[in-house]
Amino acid sequence: MSFTSIPILDLALAQDPATKPEFLADLRHALMEVGFLYLRNVGIPDDDFRQVIKEGKAFFNIPEQEKLNIEMKNAPSFLGYSRLSAEVTAGAIDHREQIDLSTEHPLPKPDAPLHHNLLAPNQWPSPQVLPQFRPVFSEYMQRMGRISIYFTSLIAEAIELPPDAFNKYFDQDQQHKLKIVKYPDVGVLGAAGKDGNQGVGPHKDSMLSSYLLQASHHKGLQVQNMRGEWIDCPPIDGTLVVAIGQGLEALTQGVCVSTTHRVLSPLAGQGARFSIPFFQGVRGDTEFEDLENVGVGQVSERIKQQRKEALEKNGGRLDDVEFTFRAGGVATTLGEATLRNRVKSHPDVGERWYPEILASIREEQAKLKQQREAAQGGVSIHITAASAKPVEAH
Repeated sequence: MSFTSIPILDLALAQDPATKPEFLADLRHALMEVGFLYLRNVGIPDDDFRQVIKEGKAFFNIPEQEKLNIEMKNAPSFLGYSRLSAEVTAGAIDHREQIDLSTEHPLPKPDAPLHHNLLAPNQWPSPQVLPQFRPVFSEYMQRMGRISIYFTSLIAEAIELPPDAFNKYFDQDQQHKLKIVKYPDVGVLGAAGKDGNQGVGPHKDSMLSSYLLQASHHKGLQVQNMRGEWIDCPPIDGTLVVAIGQGLEALTQGVCVSTTHRVLSPLAGQGARFSIPFFQGVRGDTEFEDLENVGVGQVSERIKQQRKEALEKNGGRLDDVEFTFRAGGVATTLGEATLRNRVKSHPDVGERWYPEILASIREEQAKLKQQREAAQGGVSIHITAASAKPVEAH
């Protein structure tokens, strides 16, 4: 039977030789059969988490003009503020307001590949309105970067690979990303909420792993099991929610599963839901050929057999979101694919900075629409990887 709850793992157990084997066994189960897990005792004090949440929520209370001063479309990096209902997932509007940040990098050189535009300084809110925001989130991203790299080494060990198996996919100054997201309840969305309660539509994360700090008491995050059922992933104090990304699934030859999930807007009268997801980065110059054909090394047949048995036990795998982390599309590197997906998610930024990429995406979407219209009446059309969109939001 497929999972009906999300497992909870204690990272402290991985640091004790006596309990590490049990931790790795539990992690292997989560990787192969769920693709999601709660992680507690990550090494960040509760007071620090509370400060991150406090500063994150405070951002949405600053004057509108202060937010618009750092709007995402101001820069080609896709870092900055996004207005409410400015993004689309699975063909529908996402009802959320957010700011995108990353571990900081200098502006790329003029002759750098186009996707290096994603490596850039942040657009920070003014210290006059939020004096502690920048130092709090700069430190948090640095700490989460170290935690994510360490946890990735444990993932490798859990599937019987060397702890450093994934290191080749990280730059020395690896860029990681973070969002601070507000999901208003449907009662305050007005006309915008008439098309449903989609906070974020069904999707799978890209890259390797993401780490969600659920910053309010609301339910809303749901994970789809292999039977197609939506399982709640409610907030649990003292934990981060870890989601396995499509990159990790590709690198492990399908042993680690990337799972479809979504966010529902809070019901009327419940107030806004807040979340702060951190996304572990991967070297943008990595080629898809390397990801698919070389990977991190040969996963043992014994581990592959365990994954096969998990699939059979759970009735097979439901794939309602196309797997996008593979070669054969327009992009040849992970950075190029990431840039295209950012343009697809934020066409206002694309119109200003990447009009040619946006035009090609719209051409793809028009062809897909024609295919779907031709398929109406019974014949199913396979959606190609080029048309799908890995999303980064919880």
